[in-house]
Amino acid sequence: MAARVAVTLGTPLMPWQRQVLDVALEVDSETGRLVYREVILTVPRQSGKTTLMLVLVLVRALREARQQIRYTAQTGADARKKWMDDWLPILQDSRFRDTFTPRLTNGHEALRFRNGSLQGLVATTKKTGHGGTLDLGILDEAFAHPDSRLEQALRPAMSTRPDPQLWIVSTAGVPGESPYLWGKVETGRALVDADVDQDIAYFEWSAPDDADPGDPDTWRACMPALGITVTEGFIASTFESMREHDLHGFRRAFLNQWVSSVLDPPIPLDLWAELADEGSQPGPSVAFALDVQPDRSHAAIGVAGLRADGKMHVEVVEHRAGTGWVVGRLAQLVERHRPSGVWCDPRSPAGSLLHDLAAAGVGMETVGASEYAQACGAFYDLVVEDRLRHLGGPTLLSALDGAAWRPLGDARAWSRKGSSSDISPLVAVTLAAYGASTPTIDPANNVW
Repeated sequence: MAARVAVTLGTPLMPWQRQVLDVALEVDSETGRLVYREVILTVPRQSGKTTLMLVLVLVRALREARQQIRYTAQTGADARKKWMDDWLPILQDSRFRDTFTPRLTNGHEALRFRNGSLQGLVATTKKTGHGGTLDLGILDEAFAHPDSRLEQALRPAMSTRPDPQLWIVSTAGVPGESPYLWGKVETGRALVDADVDQDIAYFEWSAPDDADPGDPDTWRACMPALGITVTEGFIASTFESMREHDLHGFRRAFLNQWVSSVLDPPIPLDLWAELADEGSQPGPSVAFALDVQPDRSHAAIGVAGLRADGKMHVEVVEHRAGTGWVVGRLAQLVERHRPSGVWCDPRSPAGSLLHDLAAAGVGMETVGASEYAQACGAFYDLVVEDRLRHLGGPTLLSALDGAAWRPLGDARAWSRKGSSSDISPLVAVTLAAYGASTPTIDPANNVW
């Protein structure tokens, strides 16, 4: 039925789409019910999952009367945009236009089918799905969901329905930032490896971890729409434009790879773990530094100072959302510890805080491009030469896990654009270690 619906819609199924729908909509010959209650699908971008989901909605809405169907994406606004800009125009230009009536009221968008079926949108909140019944739930762009709250909200609404089905659809997420989707991927891969046929259908198109991202053979092996709706020329030009500054992004979007599993961090994480010392403390002279994420969503303050044994102690003093807290906290730290200096890169997003910091009495030391590269190189040397200690914990580990280098003249430095994680904590301790290498003023104490 799905293939016929797609043809009638004017969007014939590609082989991979037909494979997914044929399996996912399989009916048990004995019970007459769907075999799978949950469908997990991860596929590269530009593969045609939007069309697949629209065909799915039509099949479920038309095959049986009074079906309740809900769709959501990263946010309610994203779901509405896909519904308005992608699904609705296709439907209104198709032979299905007389089978439904669109409801366009903002916040209550829906397709009302003549047989009583209803497809609506849901918000990404904990209360989503409470009340009523649900036959089909689609969680699109699942990489953006921080936890299982949406699934937990939708499941009870499915409990009394004879053929409920939950779809989790996405491209690969970012390690550490997409725990919900990663849990689904781990479950699906484990079921496939064990050759277990349960009520979960798992589909994944992705490149092997060690595949060459620029090799057309890699693309052909993991991009199911290549040569059908996507050309090799488009992928090649996209790769060339992203390879230097956003290779992580290319791998995730077009190879459907979980980035940290395919790109070695600039500092091996096992080496970093060996340098952890929960009792580490700096000596009496310390330096502070700050950094801000490019989107200004988070900022970090780092501290560094030589220990009694001559090793460099680094620590993230604060890593919080926004930037409004930075000036007050730094002023407090400077008054309490009288550091040798407070450092930042004025060309970075942190540079916008220099005026307010000066007004608050916080004198700043700044680095140029060559000094920033020197600071990054010196930090790397401290690590690989066993001359650095840190307190452990997830903040710096997460920053390192997604960090990447970028060329800076004849040297290299941390890349904000090329990194897949928030590296502001890493930049902050890097600059603090640079400043602490030549302290000039003794602090009153070193407790923060």
